[in-house]
Amino acid sequence: MSLQLLLVEDKPATREQLLQIIEQSPFTVSCANDGLDGLNRSKSQHFDVVLVDHKMPLMDGLALIKNLRQSKHYQQTPIILMTTQDAAQVQPLADKAGANLCLPKPVEAQRLLGLLNDLAATTGNPQQTTA
Repeated sequence: MSLQLLLVEDKPATREQLLQIIEQSPFTVSCANDGLDGLNRSKSQHFDVVLVDHKMPLMDGLALIKNLRQSKHYQQTPIILMTTQDAAQVQPLADKAGANLCLPKPVEAQRLLGLLNDLAATTGNPQQTTA
């Protein structure tokens, strides 16, 4: 059974860049265009990792993370928030929402790939991820 990753990103160019990185990892990717789309997809399929943009239309990343954490299926799932804002300022909000990690955008390819490979190796044994 392959590992499933949900990528929630509203900007097509950014989504494409992230897909190029993620395809080098062990994860099979499903994409959502905004937070509401991501929430709907998470209800119809379980994902092992969720990678979420911060600022999106309809439902932003923080609201999506809060909604996911309310579901018993996503209480232990690694969730990574990506932001173009100062990550140090967004981190407390991400923590409060339930994100495991807050990454600055543009996301460094090697860092993301390393995180995903580490998560793939520990799937089935979820834990807090530190950067």
